Amino acid sequence: MSVDPKMGRATAGLADQPDALRGACTFANLTLPEPLPAEPMGLVMEWINLAGTSKTQPNPNAMTLATVDGQGRPSARIVLCRKIDAARGVFVFYTNYDSRKGLEAEGAGGGAGGGHVALVFHWDHLDRQIRIEGRVTRSPEAESDAYFATRPALSRVAAWASDQSRPLASRAQLLEQNRAAEARFGVVRRGEQDSEVEVPPGLVVPRPGNWGGFRVWAEHVELWLGHSTRLHDRARWSRALTASEVDGAAGYAGGGWTCTRLQP
Repeated sequence: MSVDPKMGRATAGLADQPDALRGACTFANLTLPEPLPAEPMGLVMEWINLAGTSKTQPNPNAMTLATVDGQGRPSARIVLCRKIDAARGVFVFYTNYDSRKGLEAEGAGGGAGGGHVALVFHWDHLDRQIRIEGRVTRSPEAESDAYFATRPALSRVAAWASDQSRPLASRAQLLEQNRAAEARFGVVRRGEQDSEVEVPPGLVVPRPGNWGGFRVWAEHVELWLGHSTRLHDRARWSRALTASEVDGAAGYAGGGWTCTRLQP
């Protein structure tokens, strides 16, 4: 038996667990505004900016993306949020459309939009968490092209090399696929280190047609603040979405937000 310092009581088996599983939660006793704001995106952007400026973790834009397959089986992974449209309540990430997450995001069978996903931002040292549930559409092609052009040259080439989520016989097979893609675009590789690679000046690598952005249109947003004795502060905002063309592509128009506090 061991004693949980927060609960003040014996906990069977805790001493046998790795230290990482015991946790060391100390909360700042922050609370959400009272009354709650009519919409959540102002606080979302405030928290995102705080996570960026506080520099408590290297990728404050990292978020969990959860999807389900055609049989309702869930999967989750970390992706990077690359854009937030606060006015529309939209979160953008980029991936291979033919990957598992890409196909499941679009409704398990692939195709043009319509799937449901969930996102989670978690900043442990800030005692904050944002949960988003929403609908997915592909970003307009021009937007995906513009973002792809900002990626490092070798990353753009690598997007052509990998059939993301497909089985791979060995690491050597992946490297061979990458060397073939580099040769296609005139990249000269003399070793495995990036310093041993010559990239042609002004190299133009077009975006693969199966690679681009996803827009997640928030239907529900939940904000969580850690508080002492586990009396955490939670609130949830919800709105209805109506299918609508946006920026020349499939999208949604959002209705007004409703909000409520939730028990922790």
